[in-house]
Amino acid sequence: MARFLVRRIALGILVLWLITLAVFALFFIAPNNVAQTLAGRQATPETVALISQRLGLDQPLWKQYLSFFGNALRGDLGYDYYHQVPVTEIMAAALPITLSLVIGASILWLGFGVFNGVISAVRPRSYVDRGLTVFSLFFYSMPTFLLGLLLLYFLYFRLTLNGITIFPPGGYAPLTDGFVPWFQHLVLPWVTLALVSAATYTRLTRASMLDVLGEDYIRTARAKGIGERRVVVRHGLRAALTPVVTQFGIDVGTLLGGVVVTETVFSLPGLGKTAIDAINQQDLPVIIGIVLFASAAVVVANILVDVAYAGLDPRVRLH
Repeated sequence: MARFLVRRIALGILVLWLITLAVFALFFIAPNNVAQTLAGRQATPETVALISQRLGLDQPLWKQYLSFFGNALRGDLGYDYYHQVPVTEIMAAALPITLSLVIGASILWLGFGVFNGVISAVRPRSYVDRGLTVFSLFFYSMPTFLLGLLLLYFLYFRLTLNGITIFPPGGYAPLTDGFVPWFQHLVLPWVTLALVSAATYTRLTRASMLDVLGEDYIRTARAKGIGERRVVVRHGLRAALTPVVTQFGIDVGTLLGGVVVTETVFSLPGLGKTAIDAINQQDLPVIIGIVLFASAAVVVANILVDVAYAGLDPRVRLH
């Protein structure tokens, strides 16, 4: 186990190093005037000169990269010249919003998708299975922005017109304002993201459960007189969750870099909306910081998924 962890962490570090090389080449080598590009279109000559001096752009490229890489290792993701604050301050303000959205939605879509998938697998080709299949395909085909707008229309606009103010039109209320306002601002984004994502987990769990329930050790467990619920949950579901955990790790790691569509529809100033604003403003330091953070989140999520395999499926051995 320890050797496996060391190999996976070493591979993750290698991937992150390659990503820093790609980011450095894209933003520090490709532009003709790096300082002007980082400063933005409206920067003054004084600001451009200050950036050149601060980043050491007159130094050889290898020295510039070592400085860039060393700063990233220390958690220094650069300075946002558009807002005149460090990039880490902007990300620190946006990250709790994205975390709240991703964690809440992931709990919903994982529980809902796995439950539906198990029900479909236990009763294959039944009306319940066909109904859940139609449900999954419907929401899988539904664009996230459309579902979000529909929820806003019916659960905010129509209810508000009738004097029922349960859900806000968007925005974010921090937990410091109270649990109820925080929950009210996030419940519709949670449901939007969960319904679209749960469809994938329903189909994935169903397919994996059908394969596992046909294994010899499942038939042996039933022949020994073990209860059907225990066979399905303890023996079948545990082994069937391996591909689900893989998908879950990828989805959570990716979404931690910003839930762009959902955050935009519901006006949540998380990492996704921050990235869109930075692209529109050509605020490259913020884009660089979000890219590096999102890459690290995906790498860490994949390492955790690989470790979780051994606990879920006893047939998996980590060497």
